[in-house]
Amino acid sequence: MSGTYDDIAPLRRQEPAAAGQEQEPTEAATRPETGEHVPITVIEPEGYARGGIVLLHETREFTGSLLEFMRALAGEGWLVVAPNLFHRATAATAGVFGDELFEDFDACFDWLTHRGVFPDCIGALGFDTAGTAAFLVATNRPIGAAVSVGAPGITTPLTEQAEALVTAAPRLQAPWLGLFGAESSTPVAEVDQLRDATAQAAVASLVVNYPGLLHRADQPGDDEDDADELIDSQTRIFDWFDSHLR
Repeated sequence: MSGTYDDIAPLRRQEPAAAGQEQEPTEAATRPETGEHVPITVIEPEGYARGGIVLLHETREFTGSLLEFMRALAGEGWLVVAPNLFHRATAATAGVFGDELFEDFDACFDWLTHRGVFPDCIGALGFDTAGTAAFLVATNRPIGAAVSVGAPGITTPLTEQAEALVTAAPRLQAPWLGLFGAESSTPVAEVDQLRDATAQAAVASLVVNYPGLLHRADQPGDDEDDADELIDSQTRIFDWFDSHLR
């Protein structure tokens, strides 16, 4: 099942907004530090949830393809929770990092555990700058696993609140998968540096480079010939969570 919910009002389910339209979240997870609420969108599996995925995203809107990807995760048995990281008027366009990021993640983490998900069965997933955010969450929180897709800021911090990934890498606390493609924000040489840096961490890590933009499991390909590579990137994400969220 998919939709948005409300902690305060009686439970109400609604269909996600159409592609290109902003969601109207009606539920909020509670930030443990302040008691404030974080708007969330939730997609549930049909049966028992074997774990939870906190999906971080870099815009205020959900595209249709991203929602389909979230439904595919739910189809694998995961309870998918996507916080609106931009619910503050002061949110930066380059992404949400620092204390605000960790507080919003903690709210989602608590929301999941209060619904019976074990802490070591909770993962983080992000695309683009939210992939950077997912990586930094994995260096600050002992979650079950994390996946970053096309995460920039590898050698140069994106903002003052975000460390360069190669600097933070040795502190990874969760098994981490990084998928990268031919994007100017993630040069191959920097991705290779990140591979070396994550190898210093005490947890498993894997970095995969794809040709073109075939690392983007959340986006449909323009060419039918790309289908196998896109399926491969999605399969790697599913397999990573399958292997580590136990």
